[in-house]
Amino acid sequence: MRGLTGAGPERARSTARTATLLGSAMSSGTLTEAASAGSGTGARDEGPARVDGGAGPAAPATASSPTPARVDAVRLIKGDPAVSAEVKRELKPCVADEYPVDVSYGNLTGEARDDVVVNVLTCGDAVGIGAYVYRHQGDGYVNVFSAEEPPVYAEIDRGELVVTKQVYDRGDPVSSPSGEVVITYRWLSGRFDEKYRTHNEYGPVAGPAPTPAPEG
Repeated sequence: MRGLTGAGPERARSTARTATLLGSAMSSGTLTEAASAGSGTGARDEGPARVDGGAGPAAPATASSPTPARVDAVRLIKGDPAVSAEVKRELKPCVADEYPVDVSYGNLTGEARDDVVVNVLTCGDAVGIGAYVYRHQGDGYVNVFSAEEPPVYAEIDRGELVVTKQVYDRGDPVSSPSGEVVITYRWLSGRFDEKYRTHNEYGPVAGPAPTPAPEG
C-alpha cells in the first residue's frame, strides 16, 4: 500500500516523499506554506510515508538549501479550490491521524524552491484518486496541475512530471489492471504540456505447464 501520512517517524516516496499535519491558511489567492523540521529516509513505491506531526514550523528554505521545506499536504489539498469536493470528502484518516497521502519534492517548473507533487489515495486498496502539482509562489503554493480520473498517480522523473493511469477491463479486480497509460509532461510557457505517452498492456501471469495425464 502506498503511503499513509500522519504522526510517527517520517518515511518518503522516492528521495523525499513526506507530508506534515501542521496548520496553514489561504493567502492572496494561493495556499500558504507550512513547514516542518522532520527529515526522511527513502522508501519504495508501495511503502508507507509517515511524518512527525508534532514538529514546529521551520525557517523558510532558501534557494541554496539542499533540503526542501516540508508542506502540510492534507491542509494544502483541503484548502485548494481546484480540488474536487469528492476528493476532499475521501481524504480522511485511515488509522488514527494517518492520511493516505504521498508527497514528493523536486524541480519541475524552474522555481528556486522545489515544487510539490501530492497524491491522494484510498485507504483500503491505495488506489490513486487525485494527483496534483503545487508551485511555490509568494508566501505559499499555487496549484499548477490536477488529475482526478482514478486510478491515477503522479511522480517526478528527471525533472519531468510522469502521470500513470491504470486501465481496467470489465471484471478486472482492483489489484490486477489490464494495463496502464503513462503520460510524460514538461513545463513550457507557464504550464505543463504533454510530451509523450505510452500504453502498456499487462499479459497474464505465466504459471507452470500442466502435467499431462498418464496414458491408459
